[in-house]
Amino acid sequence: MNLCKEALEVLQQTSRTFYIPISRLPKQLQEAVASAYLCMRAIDEIEDHSELDKFTKAKLLSQISLNLQETMTNSPSAHFVNGLENYQNILPEVSLRLGEWAILAPEAIAPRIWDATAAMADRMAYWAENNWTINSKADLDRYTFSVAGAVGLLLSDLWAWYDGTKTNRSHAIGFGRGLQAVNIVRNHKEDLQRNVNFFPNGWSVEQMLGYARSNLQLADLYTKALPPGPALDFCQLPLALAYGTLDVIAMGKEKLSRTEVLILVEKLAQIGSA
Repeated sequence: MNLCKEALEVLQQTSRTFYIPISRLPKQLQEAVASAYLCMRAIDEIEDHSELDKFTKAKLLSQISLNLQETMTNSPSAHFVNGLENYQNILPEVSLRLGEWAILAPEAIAPRIWDATAAMADRMAYWAENNWTINSKADLDRYTFSVAGAVGLLLSDLWAWYDGTKTNRSHAIGFGRGLQAVNIVRNHKEDLQRNVNFFPNGWSVEQMLGYARSNLQLADLYTKALPPGPALDFCQLPLALAYGTLDVIAMGKEKLSRTEVLILVEKLAQIGSA
């Protein structure tokens, strides 16, 4: 089994939102986006791990960042996960195989993905050390940029690398922030159970929904400016699912059902083939 096929299998296990659009991308772009997504997911699983304390999370994330900062294009995959040896029985597969995901990307764009992952790991370490304390909208903006807005920027760089597609980078940040804000609302109850609250002090669910929608408006501008092609095809599904999730939350449900997700996927497929 080749590495790209294995990556897609792990991707399918970890994300119903992103597996479909990534699986439909052209080969080189698919390898780059799958590499980026799985590297980010690898560190995200450490940040969210239920059995690790915040200081251990910060230590592991900082170590991964250092590993990524000293890599070369011919570095072996094991180098990327130095320092994780004592956590083989605790961390999930997607985290332990970060090195494989890192070398999946085409050589010309791989260092940009490593840089973005290293920077995000450092930011996640900061938030872990500070117990994800968000007191104000400014804190929320910082956090959503740290873990998602920066991903929007990375995606823009991947589109430009692949076929020269140009994007508005402020709107790209809004694309990432909007998707993350939807996740925050969707996971709010679960986060509270682990004593983490991403809502600014005094904010209601309605205010967080408003924050999500304001950023999704930027995401709309971002996608509407994309020319027909792989970038647009990729962005449409996560954005549609984000809006669908907000709609069902506003109706008192926690998330989209699998059936509702499949209906959205089918609608977008029909639009794409029209």
